[in-house]
Amino acid sequence: MAVFHKDPCGVICVLMTYSAVLYADYCLVEHVIIPTLTDSIWGSLHVCIFNIIVLLLAISHARASFSDPGVVARPSTSLDFSEINKAKNKQSQDENEWTICIKCEAYRPPRAHHCRTCGRCIRKMDHHCPWINNCVGEANQKYFVLFLFYTGLASLYCIILTAVSWTMECHGCSKYYEKKTRLVHTVILMIEGCLFGLFVLAMLCDQFSAIMDDMTAVEHVQRQIRANRKPRTALLAEVFGRGAYLLWFCPCSSPRNVQRSTVASERYNV
Repeated sequence: MAVFHKDPCGVICVLMTYSAVLYADYCLVEHVIIPTLTDSIWGSLHVCIFNIIVLLLAISHARASFSDPGVVARPSTSLDFSEINKAKNKQSQDENEWTICIKCEAYRPPRAHHCRTCGRCIRKMDHHCPWINNCVGEANQKYFVLFLFYTGLASLYCIILTAVSWTMECHGCSKYYEKKTRLVHTVILMIEGCLFGLFVLAMLCDQFSAIMDDMTAVEHVQRQIRANRKPRTALLAEVFGRGAYLLWFCPCSSPRNVQRSTVASERYNV
């Protein structure tokens, strides 16, 4: 189910993301590769590689932004508030127990939490990210991690190529203003690459730490303790899928466990 939230902050962040990526693509090709590698096969190769990374980045971001993060299905009829309060009082601290969300008036599976921005309960919700204008949950965490990974890879690619281009002779930059314009664009590209690279590196470390600890950001804030720790390979497979490892890097494949969780929540709320 495609989703789009009319959150001004989220919309602005999404536009900033694509603007930064498109500018980096333009600047790398126009002011880094063409002036220094236009007479070499390496120039065409670098253009192809970088644009493949950008394409994978865009697909990952689009799927993280517009795919269902794991919204808990609402019942066809509203639940009675007295029943909700009664059930709430009888809730135990069992992490495997279904609970009831008063705001959604629906049963929600274990580890599901209510998002104020989305206005829905999200299965295994980690946080609401304005950069994708969507929640990061059970169904789209893979795409969010891949978006961070390919953004970091693109940033590293820009930093290395820009640094190397500064040591090479510039072809076609005979005029002073052309050299000055190229220098300004490459400096901005280097700054952008460093800032975005460090930012996504910190977020990647945070995401992998949450996956390895089997603890979402919401659960960490609530200081919940996870019992029955699973092997790391099983935790990674829950996020990226149980297929071949190479498919983990493909934003077009979906984790298989997501469909089973969706069906279970829909049956529970019928």
